[in-house]
Amino acid sequence: MWNSRPSIFSVSHKVGPIIIIIIMAASTSDGTACSDSNVYEGLRHRKTHQEAADETRYTEENTKNMSESSKTNKSTPVHLETGTYWLTRIVFLRSLGLIYFVAFLVALHQNKQLLGTDGLLPANLYLQRVQQHVAADPAQSTWSLVPSLLWWVDWERDLDLWLDRLAYVGAALSFIVMVTGCANMVIMAALWILYHSIVNIGQKWYSFGWESQLLETGFLAIFFCPLLTLRPLPRTTPPPLVVIWGYRWLIFRIMLGAGLIKIRGDQCWRDLTCMNYHYQTQPVPNPVSYYLHQTPENMHKFETLSNHFVELVAPWFIFLTRPFRFTCGSLQILFQVILIISGNLSFLNWLTILPSICSFDDAHLAFLFPGWRGGTKWQVAQIQQEEKSGRAPPPSWGQLVRRVVHVSLAGLIVYLSLPVVQNLLSPRQAMNTSFDPLRLVNTYGAFGSVTKERTEVIFQGTYAMNPTDPGAVWEEYEFKCKPGNVTRRPCLISPYHYRLDWLMWFAAFQNYSYNNWLVHLAAKLLVNDPGAESLIAHNPFHGKQPPRFIRAEHYKYSYTKIGSAAAKEGKWWKRRRIGEYLPAVSLGSLNQYIKQHGWNMPAIKQ
Repeated sequence: MWNSRPSIFSVSHKVGPIIIIIIMAASTSDGTACSDSNVYEGLRHRKTHQEAADETRYTEENTKNMSESSKTNKSTPVHLETGTYWLTRIVFLRSLGLIYFVAFLVALHQNKQLLGTDGLLPANLYLQRVQQHVAADPAQSTWSLVPSLLWWVDWERDLDLWLDRLAYVGAALSFIVMVTGCANMVIMAALWILYHSIVNIGQKWYSFGWESQLLETGFLAIFFCPLLTLRPLPRTTPPPLVVIWGYRWLIFRIMLGAGLIKIRGDQCWRDLTCMNYHYQTQPVPNPVSYYLHQTPENMHKFETLSNHFVELVAPWFIFLTRPFRFTCGSLQILFQVILIISGNLSFLNWLTILPSICSFDDAHLAFLFPGWRGGTKWQVAQIQQEEKSGRAPPPSWGQLVRRVVHVSLAGLIVYLSLPVVQNLLSPRQAMNTSFDPLRLVNTYGAFGSVTKERTEVIFQGTYAMNPTDPGAVWEEYEFKCKPGNVTRRPCLISPYHYRLDWLMWFAAFQNYSYNNWLVHLAAKLLVNDPGAESLIAHNPFHGKQPPRFIRAEHYKYSYTKIGSAAAKEGKWWKRRRIGEYLPAVSLGSLNQYIKQHGWNMPAIKQ
């Protein structure tokens, strides 16, 4: 299992020092942006008398110009020039703050139950296995295999506490970014490190492509911001073009990778029939999915063709002129909004909107900001006028250093993109793969194959003494979002995400022996474990004696027809039993299994 990911030692001697140099250099390049605060004096470069005089003169001229402008009609519309990205950065940071906030909120609500000391896949046992592996291979280190802040705390005793602390700090910082629309390198680096620390110990719960995508997006965002200044418009730190183009390169790889994996994968993408199945068989459908599934087949063919155009043709527009970039960004955002409406795919589609924002400049996004005097849009117009008239201050030493940082960042992206491009060109393309241990530049893809039938694992419990008795009464558990009760309306939760429900969809394709966490869940339900109960919607034995036996049945699900008798009875689904998935188990019968995995024996909480 350890060889499934590249060791940091295999590439960190190349990548790690480059990253450290970039960040350290950036930390010396932002002094002028922070000159209004004594807190930053120790980090500022020393100014010559001439530099100080130039800055004073610039400030006086700018104040005079703003004063003269204030005498003009306040209703005069603000016109922004093309080619700058001040507003783009604000919109982007607010959006990224939202995604980070949701991600940390999910972690706060679910991680103790999934990864805690008594979780379904305890992270402390995972970290112990890492230590054992390192002990057998001294050439590696625990940090190289699993980069996480948890190595620096007492995770063996206080794992649950630190899982909460990581989530709380991440949620607080991301909330600030989301509300203010401004950030600095310190905040963005902290968010990236915090989420890395969770993802790397997340095991199966965090094994999906959007985790790496968020980490790549978050890494670039570190260089989108000034070092310490917390202002929406840090005058001496304009949005760097290397980051703008880094995000354009990201959306290109995301979409082209998704398109190529489809064309190379399932035949239904080539014969335009995949959308006949997708709305019904996707991991977590929503109410709209029910209706979209039942649109005419010609509409489904059109949807599939449109998907191919957006993923295989439109991404190339990003490298062309401004009108083409505008078209590309608009198509990508519209496409992601449609996906958001048609299913619950976690925060994946919300996250994929972010790099497309960098297809637009300030002139494109000006409509999002009010034009009142002194407002953000008005200030951007002033900055553009200063640049145009040559009244902007000359580049400082710090800004020149920052340019070197940007060149270094561009070189790092190019270097790490080489295996990604090779993968895109390969007929054996792998999707959602990281080629460096810090997940800085990754390859992406989604739905390379589409399931044609929907199967579900349904947990049931009974008080019967004999689980094989035909007269035994079995009562069903309901999960938060996945289909179960055929009369329950599909949920609508995106961008929030229920990790257990998501893995239950995959488990339905497999045998329970490939999903030991599922057996652990059954054991916890046998004692009405509060943590396990918090992960599901309904426990039929809540507040009563726990069941004597738990089993899991395998069912085939399909939508009812609109207007059918079943639909009129309030049924969204119809189902047919396939067979047994997990045989009836009692707590006693699972005792040895639980010990073999090192889990704590579930007990009834008094």
